[in-house]
Amino acid sequence: MTSSASFDILDSLQRDIAELIDRLPTLKHRQFIQQALATIVRLADSEIERLDWKILSASLADMERGFELFYNYRHVRKVTIFGSARLAPETPEYQMAVRFAHAISQLGFMVMTGGGGGIMQAGNEGAGKEHSFGLNIQLPFEQEANPFIDGDPKLIHFKYFFTRKLFLLKESDAVALFPGGFGTQDEAFECMTLSQTGKFGPVPLVLIDHPGGDYWLSWSKYIDQQLVKTNLVSPEDPSLYTVTDNLEVACNAITQFYQVYHSSRYVGEKLVIRLRQNLSDREIEQLNTDFSDILVKGRIEKSQVLVQEGQDETSDLPRLVLYFNQKDLGRLYQMIAVINQMGVPSPEEAAHPERK
Repeated sequence: MTSSASFDILDSLQRDIAELIDRLPTLKHRQFIQQALATIVRLADSEIERLDWKILSASLADMERGFELFYNYRHVRKVTIFGSARLAPETPEYQMAVRFAHAISQLGFMVMTGGGGGIMQAGNEGAGKEHSFGLNIQLPFEQEANPFIDGDPKLIHFKYFFTRKLFLLKESDAVALFPGGFGTQDEAFECMTLSQTGKFGPVPLVLIDHPGGDYWLSWSKYIDQQLVKTNLVSPEDPSLYTVTDNLEVACNAITQFYQVYHSSRYVGEKLVIRLRQNLSDREIEQLNTDFSDILVKGRIEKSQVLVQEGQDETSDLPRLVLYFNQKDLGRLYQMIAVINQMGVPSPEEAAHPERK
């Protein structure tokens, strides 16, 4: 086939996509649907391998399962639990994970795990099926789902680790890390890296030892001695996470993170922070005094919903708008902590930190 003929076919397919979209006048998110379809059409005209198509197809199928599952739970905050698959039920780490998952689910949060054994099983056991998700992985030697999530419609199986990890982080409003091996260390450092670079969160990251345990305490000392003191990370970066062996402290690190802070997003160069309640002018002045170092220009200002945000469930929430430098994430977490100490939520809001 000549390049001219190939171009004509591609052009025809793109026109067909545009016509298809036009036939669906009530279709939401038209722009992104058209972009996705156009990308596939362009790939169809390129020289990629059969294996590439298999990866693309399987990845889309993974994402389809994830999107469909979580859509109906989009208004409930979720906590992802990471930890070793090797820890047996009689170990203190396992028992601590059971107690934590039960406590956080009683506060209204749902729990997400990888659906397997060890700490994953402890998370599903503590939360119970009603408050649990299991995001399992298909392996040649077959990782079976643990009995506390097996058979539940909120258990899904992913082909790829990267799509599974995408949903374990994308859908989470907090991450709880328990002791584990290389995989858990990888998950811990990935969470830190994504938080530090602004690709994930802000969400609370809680590193939980069993009472008297020092797994994460030793890890934290390593971070302080080998990374902070040598300027390999910023002095404020430990503000990204909480290390504790106390169940109440672990739960409070999550619930208090959403006491006044609700969520955030970028609109152009502006960081928009949504709040569960208004702050006073005096409190805004205090934020500008204490956190002017993280601003590229201008001031931290109060705002209502911006036109570019569109209308969604957060439209009625008050906002702060600032030109954040997008590098001092540790300081941003510190500012969120200050914001959460400023406001006094209504009894209704205080009773339901799990609601988005």
